Amino acid sequence: MPETQPGPDLTAAATEVTRLLDGVREGHLAAPTPCAGLTVGALLEHFLGLTQAFTDAARKVPPPPDAPRGGAPTDVALNPEWRALLPQQLGELAQAWRDPAAWAGEATAGGVTMPAEVMGVVALDELVLHGWDLARATGQDFACDEASAGAVLGFTQLAAAPEFADSRDGLFGPVVEVPADAPPFVRALGLSGRDPAWTP
Repeated sequence: MPETQPGPDLTAAATEVTRLLDGVREGHLAAPTPCAGLTVGALLEHFLGLTQAFTDAARKVPPPPDAPRGGAPTDVALNPEWRALLPQQLGELAQAWRDPAAWAGEATAGGVTMPAEVMGVVALDELVLHGWDLARATGQDFACDEASAGAVLGFTQLAAAPEFADSRDGLFGPVVEVPADAPPFVRALGLSGRDPAWTP
């Protein structure tokens, strides 16, 4: 009997981001996103970095010495091969976290080491929230499956707890109030500091 994957499956989120890439036009690259100071081009470059970093984390590959730390850089040029690279890296990311061994022990990404079972959820959180950012910035619809929405809501609720106020800086902006009976994904957006009604 196959070993059960102990954490959420990243496949649906990675597939949704891959779908969105076809709707990104050259004219979108300089456009703003819901992430303050981040253009669509910078967000795509961030996707290239995070997919590689979280794939390495799943595989327990030590990050290179020059690996970027922290949030998304705003001044790095977009790799001209992004249309070929990103779908491949998104697929590899989802595949890497389907291995039960990825969720064991510790994992390192972005200069941070934490339990692998938490790192996998962070990877999912990045895919889902930045996927929504990309969809909003390029005028596309975004679909989030129920399991992913639940996992991201749990993570953003934890990040919004008062005891994590210091570590929240640089990860999420101030909480945006949304109706208490809003769907789980909408609540997660608000808890991550995103306005669900944001438009370019």
